Amino acid sequence: MRIDEFYDKAYSWILDKGPSLLLGVGVLLIGFWLIKILAKWMNGHLFKKEVDPSLTPFLLSLTVVVLRILLIVSAMQIIGIQMTIFAALIGAIGVAAGLALSGTLQNFTSGILILLLKPFQAGDNILAQGQEGTVTAIKIFHTIVTTFDNRMVIIPNSKLSNEVIINTSGLGTRRLDIELKFNNSIDFETVRNTMAPIIENAADAARAYENRIGISSLEPDGYKVMINVWVDAHGFVDTKMKIQQKIMEALKGSGLKLPGLG
Repeated sequence: MRIDEFYDKAYSWILDKGPSLLLGVGVLLIGFWLIKILAKWMNGHLFKKEVDPSLTPFLLSLTVVVLRILLIVSAMQIIGIQMTIFAALIGAIGVAAGLALSGTLQNFTSGILILLLKPFQAGDNILAQGQEGTVTAIKIFHTIVTTFDNRMVIIPNSKLSNEVIINTSGLGTRRLDIELKFNNSIDFETVRNTMAPIIENAADAARAYENRIGISSLEPDGYKVMINVWVDAHGFVDTKMKIQQKIMEALKGSGLKLPGLG
């Protein structure tokens, strides 16, 4: 091909495709600028609405990515690039990815539901999948729970959205139940008077509900006393051990003995 023929064809191509190419590039640049402004506006709007901090980055990223893909496809259409093969390729990749990542997509959807419905939040104590601990982070695909013996457990969100979760701190308080057995020779009023100051003066005891001391069952060789103490949900185990220690000290100090306790 002679050089003058090349110049002629290049000139014709520029005259034919140049305007649409310039328009497509212009749309692309302006679109990216508008998307950037929209992302800043969304960030401020979500902050004012007090949307969960774990959900905000995801919503921003998802919105920006979707808008950028639509913008690029629109610019390609304006330039005149045929999208038939491209669309078929994207469709095939989408089907394959959907089949391969079905479990991941389920975790993704479950993560969105958890962040929106909030059956638990970061800082709550939960019991799920045989693990009990404090929720330290809620991610899009999984939730991180730190057990009380300082083990980090990573639970897929699909397991948390489809199965039973016990939120042990969601209501703020929990009832601590302690059952003791005494011989029939020990007067119940003596037991009550010994136990009452302990549960009423418990440092971590919550006052929203009534603490109780009562006989839970009668047996041939004695009776059982149930002590109900409302305590703060956070630090439940520490409070339980503290109250049990005080009960043991009070029993020894008053001369009351449990069966088999010297």
